[in-house]
Amino acid sequence: MAGLALEGPNPDVDVLDGINGLAKGAPHWVNKAMEYIGEYGIIAALAVLCLIAWWGARRKPDAPAAIAGFVWAPLAAGIALLANIPIRAFVERPRPFKDHAGLEVLIPSKSDYSFVSDHATLTMAVGVGLFVASRKYGLIGIVLALAEGFCRVYMGVHYPTDVVGGFALGTAVALLLAPVAQALLVPLMTAIGRSRAGWIAWWVRAPGGRTQAAAGAGGRAELDADGERMVSAGSAVPTRRRDRDRDKDLAA
Repeated sequence: MAGLALEGPNPDVDVLDGINGLAKGAPHWVNKAMEYIGEYGIIAALAVLCLIAWWGARRKPDAPAAIAGFVWAPLAAGIALLANIPIRAFVERPRPFKDHAGLEVLIPSKSDYSFVSDHATLTMAVGVGLFVASRKYGLIGIVLALAEGFCRVYMGVHYPTDVVGGFALGTAVALLLAPVAQALLVPLMTAIGRSRAGWIAWWVRAPGGRTQAAAGAGGRAELDADGERMVSAGSAVPTRRRDRDRDKDLAA
C-alpha cells in the first residue's frame, strides 16, 4: 500500500521541513545530543520515572493497586508496539528521507517503514499508562512523549503524522485496556506481596507498616509501624502486648 500520499500542498511535509530545518543550522554537538535523546535518552528517562513511581507506590496503603497501575504503563507500551507491527506492514510508508531530498537526516541507517513511529507509540503509551495511575507522574511522562515526537521529526526519520499516529495508538492501548489490566494485575500484585518470595515481597507495604508477606507467609515475624517485633502471621496478639500481660500477672 502506498504510504499516505497526498496530492497538492502537503502540510505533513511542510511541518517536517520546518522542524527538520532547525537541524540544518544547528551546531554538530546539538544534533548529536538530539540524536541520543531522541533515540535512547527519553526512553531511559521514562524507565527511571516508572521506577520512581513504583518506589513511592510501595508505601501507600493500597500498595498492590497502586503498583499494578504503574506496572501497566510499560506493559501497555509493549502491547502497543506489537499492535504497530501489522499497521506498519499494511501502510508500508517509506521513511521521509527516501522520498524527500534535502533533509538533514541524523540517523540515515533507518530502513524500516515510517508509519507509525515506534518511539512515539512507546513513549505515549507509558505516559498515558502512568497518567491512569498518577496525574503527577503521568503528566511528566506525557511531556516526555511529546518531546520524543519532536525529536523524531527533528532527526528527519519520521513525518509529523507518523508521530501523531504513534501518539494515538499508544493512548488507545493504554486507556482502552487499562480496566482489564487492573482486573488482572491487582490480584497478581497482591499475591506476590503475600508470597514467601522475600526478595520480591518486601516492596509491597501494607497499612500499619507491615509487609504484605506478613499476611500469608506463616512463621515469619515482621515489624509494625512503631518498629516493634510482631509474632508470625496468623497470631492476633503482638509480642509486646503479651509481654505486658505477663508483667501484670507477675505484679499481681
